[in-house]
Amino acid sequence: MAKGKVTFNDDACKGCELCVTVCPKQIIKLNKEKINSKGYSPAHVINIEECIACGNCAIMCPDSVITVERL
Repeated sequence: MAKGKVTFNDDACKGCELCVTVCPKQIIKLNKEKINSKGYSPAHVINIEECIACGNCAIMCPDSVITVERL
Protein backbone atom coordinates (compact mmCIF):
# COMPACT_ATOMS: atom_id res chain seq x y z
CA MET A 1 0.00 0.00 0.00
CA ALA A 2 1.23 3.47 -0.86
CA LYS A 3 2.47 5.55 2.05
CA GLY A 4 2.03 8.81 0.22
CA LYS A 5 0.51 10.73 -2.63
CA VAL A 6 2.91 12.38 -5.06
CA THR A 7 1.66 15.16 -7.33
CA PHE A 8 3.62 16.73 -10.17
CA ASN A 9 2.81 20.05 -11.83
CA ASP A 10 3.40 18.67 -15.33
CA ASP A 11 3.40 22.06 -17.07
CA ALA A 12 6.15 23.41 -14.80
CA CYS A 13 8.41 20.33 -14.94
CA LYS A 14 11.59 20.82 -17.00
CA GLY A 15 12.52 17.14 -17.07
CA CYS A 16 15.85 17.69 -15.31
CA GLU A 17 15.63 14.19 -13.75
CA LEU A 18 16.95 15.27 -10.34
CA CYS A 19 13.90 13.63 -8.75
CA VAL A 20 14.64 10.45 -10.70
CA THR A 21 18.17 10.26 -9.32
CA VAL A 22 17.21 10.73 -5.64
CA CYS A 23 14.24 8.36 -5.47
CA PRO A 24 15.35 5.44 -3.25
CA LYS A 25 12.71 3.16 -4.78
CA GLN A 26 13.54 4.19 -8.38
CA ILE A 27 9.85 4.68 -9.21
CA ILE A 28 10.08 8.12 -10.85
CA LYS A 29 10.70 8.31 -14.59
CA LEU A 30 10.22 10.86 -17.35
CA ASN A 31 7.01 10.37 -19.29
CA LYS A 32 8.44 10.15 -22.80
CA GLU A 33 4.91 9.86 -24.23
CA LYS A 34 3.93 13.34 -23.01
CA ILE A 35 5.28 16.80 -23.80
CA ASN A 36 4.29 19.74 -21.60
CA SER A 37 3.62 23.32 -22.73
CA LYS A 38 7.34 24.16 -22.38
CA GLY A 39 8.37 21.27 -24.63
CA TYR A 40 9.69 18.96 -21.91
CA SER A 41 8.81 15.39 -20.93
CA PRO A 42 7.56 15.69 -17.34
CA ALA A 43 8.43 13.28 -14.56
CA HIS A 44 5.85 10.94 -13.06
CA VAL A 45 5.62 8.05 -10.59
CA ILE A 46 5.42 4.70 -12.36
CA ASN A 47 4.34 2.65 -9.32
CA ILE A 48 2.71 4.66 -6.52
CA GLU A 49 2.25 1.51 -4.43
CA GLU A 50 6.03 1.41 -3.93
CA CYS A 51 6.27 5.04 -2.78
CA ILE A 52 7.54 5.47 0.79
CA ALA A 53 6.73 9.22 0.88
CA CYS A 54 10.28 10.14 1.83
CA GLY A 55 9.96 13.52 0.11
CA ASN A 56 13.42 13.40 -1.48
CA CYS A 57 11.97 14.19 -4.89
CA ALA A 58 10.15 17.29 -3.66
CA ILE A 59 13.20 18.53 -1.76
CA MET A 60 15.47 18.09 -4.77
CA CYS A 61 13.17 19.68 -7.37
CA PRO A 62 14.63 23.10 -8.31
CA ASP A 63 11.25 24.34 -9.56
CA SER A 64 9.10 23.02 -6.68
CA VAL A 65 6.78 21.12 -9.01
CA ILE A 66 6.44 18.08 -6.73
CA THR A 67 4.17 17.74 -3.70
CA VAL A 68 4.37 14.72 -1.40
CA GLU A 69 1.56 14.03 1.05
CA ARG A 70 1.91 11.28 3.64
CA LEU A 71 -1.12 9.06 4.02
